[in-house]
Amino acid sequence: MIIQTINLTKRYGKLVALNNLSLEIEEGECFGYIGPNGAGKTTTIRILSTLLQPTWGEARVCGHVVGYESRKIRPLIGYVPDYFGAYEDMVVQEYLEFFASSYNITGKQRNRVVGDVLELTDLSYKKDAIVDSLSRGMKQRLSIARVLLHDPKVLLLDEPASGLDPRARIEMRELLKELHRMGKTILISSHILPELADLCSTVGILERGELLFHGPIHDIIRQARLGTRFHVRVVDQQPLAAELLTRHPGVKKVEQEDGYLLVEMADDVHDFSAMVEMLIQNRFKIREIKEEEVDLETAFMRLTKGIVQ
Repeated sequence: MIIQTINLTKRYGKLVALNNLSLEIEEGECFGYIGPNGAGKTTTIRILSTLLQPTWGEARVCGHVVGYESRKIRPLIGYVPDYFGAYEDMVVQEYLEFFASSYNITGKQRNRVVGDVLELTDLSYKKDAIVDSLSRGMKQRLSIARVLLHDPKVLLLDEPASGLDPRARIEMRELLKELHRMGKTILISSHILPELADLCSTVGILERGELLFHGPIHDIIRQARLGTRFHVRVVDQQPLAAELLTRHPGVKKVEQEDGYLLVEMADDVHDFSAMVEMLIQNRFKIREIKEEEVDLETAFMRLTKGIVQ
């Protein structure tokens, strides 16, 4: 287990930022960490990156205990906060060489490593640019380049796509996919749920410092599904169509919303053609019918209450 927390708790006076968090992330996994603002995501990441001490409980990274073996953990991790750091008056290459030297990477090796991370993050053409002149998206890629200099096993990314425009988000997502293919273990927090669904295989949902769910994305979607529901639109006489469908033995509930009939089927019904036949036989013209899809965003909204500390 490359990341493990056991009853991890962080308190600030009476405020409980994390409450007995027990979490496990396998080596090579890309783990999406989601939750409302104030849920405790950043607190978790800062503890794992050895910047915060837990009030009680335990956090382990690569088998080392945070707080007791932090010096052993730091060379193994790369932490990217949700904001860019200082040194904005440096040029890009100078910025990376400065951090490479802090990891005792010197001489020809430093030149090679800096060139490699610039190429990987597609910043080679900006190596002579002033850091402060970069766009937010480029600064975020430079932050990732910085933490890759010492080739860490684990990447801890706190909202890396926050505030990026659509093109920059796509570029960031493709970079993270490449890092995952390289075998990096990635813990990424984000509010952009469709992109997490595309990037991550497992997720954890945090609310008010407590872990509501931890597991594969398809499991959370199955848990959030409210039976089989159809969105049905008829040409006219929608209230009459709704009344008719409520009399169908295979229909559990019918609601009207935004010009659609939301038809929830009984759990034991697997053939839905009878519902369509019933409408047609009663001379209703069907304009549209589609089964409701449950994605990660829908699952998140159904499983959380939006409560913050």
